[in-house]
Amino acid sequence: MATVLVIEDHEENLRILRDLLASARYQMLEAVTGEDGLNMAKARRPDVILMDIQLPGLDGYEVTRRLKADPALRHIPVIAVTSYALSGDDAKAFEAGCNAYVAKPYDPIALLAKIRDYVAPDGP
Repeated sequence: MATVLVIEDHEENLRILRDLLASARYQMLEAVTGEDGLNMAKARRPDVILMDIQLPGLDGYEVTRRLKADPALRHIPVIAVTSYALSGDDAKAFEAGCNAYVAKPYDPIALLAKIRDYVAPDGP
């Protein structure tokens, strides 16, 4: 079963993603801070990461830069999933190393399709 690490600090968003990812047969790991997300990525090596941008402490841009700077983690696709969707924010996400960008509110089917661009539910 493929593993998705969700780095998100809002419980309601986590609940929605728990239900969505479980229904699509993905295993979900959760982190509510950027630092916890980095540590979990190092320890668990997920197949894909859903990254909120506005996080306490390290923001999603910095977490992504650190992930992509680590030779052991840089291969993991990072999908920015954020309500911080001002003009040019997608470019900032790509500059930080994100592989894709999805604005909230998102279409759940479109988000699952984006995840499947990188990993199927039963693994890479």
